[in-house]
Amino acid sequence: MRLRQVEYFVAVVEAGSITQAAANLYLAQPSLSHQITTLEKELGGALFERMPRGLRLTPAGRAFLVEAKRIVSDVNRAKRAVQSVTEGVLGELEISTITSLAVGVIPSVARRWREHHPKMALRLHEYTHADRLEEGLLNGVGDFGFGPIPKLPMGEVIELGTEEFVFVLPSDDPLAGQHSVDPAELANRPWVLYDHAHGLSNVVTAVCSAHGFAPTGAVRTSQVESAARLAAAGLGPALLPANVIPTQIEAVVLSATKPLIRRLAAFSRAPMPEVVRSFVDEIADPSHGLVPATSLPDEYFEL
Repeated sequence: MRLRQVEYFVAVVEAGSITQAAANLYLAQPSLSHQITTLEKELGGALFERMPRGLRLTPAGRAFLVEAKRIVSDVNRAKRAVQSVTEGVLGELEISTITSLAVGVIPSVARRWREHHPKMALRLHEYTHADRLEEGLLNGVGDFGFGPIPKLPMGEVIELGTEEFVFVLPSDDPLAGQHSVDPAELANRPWVLYDHAHGLSNVVTAVCSAHGFAPTGAVRTSQVESAARLAAAGLGPALLPANVIPTQIEAVVLSATKPLIRRLAAFSRAPMPEVVRSFVDEIADPSHGLVPATSLPDEYFEL
């Protein structure tokens, strides 16, 4: 038994005859008659009594009508539910991202996006390493990923802009009067570092190595915000995305002499549906802190 046959049955009952139902459905009358006959055979009993002037439901037909209307109603409700989610009216959107972006970018994006999608819930899947983010997404975690440009093949990748990495130092640091610093100037200091399993540990190592030294750790943390506060407390310089730095922190924030830039993208296993694309479009709005790639300085160090 097919759903269409059930819908045809209800249409015939409502129209009062196969002729009128066929006209309403834009079907040939023989085709509709065949579908009803096939349905009766599958159910094992007649649903209609053929009268000289129309049709009359049999007892079996009356019993089936109750269930048929319920089936059609449930299917229509299911269709509306899917449409509501697809259009971003109702449902849940799952976002896989890295912890720094979950702190530094997602909150303002989510607030603005929810103004237009008040009945949509959001769920974050946070990763401390971009590689784990990509693997998780490809294994079915999240509707889309938001992070550094992916290394693994994806169904769709949309580059959204860039973020800058900056150094955080205590407010009384000797470098407090500067606007930027050469990372090599920080070579002899103990650093606030990240746990080895954290993706930003590799970023710090790459930056320091490119400037001729390996950082010595005064303390390690798995939390990006904690790194900023530890650096502000004087334990050592910390390197982190500018968008993560707490607004009320008393610290010196310095760019690198040659700005440290990381490109960010949204990516998914398959082409993004409209509800996902609406969130991605909101991320790309410059008001949330990402800098368009077209606005990069002439010289920069890409992470």
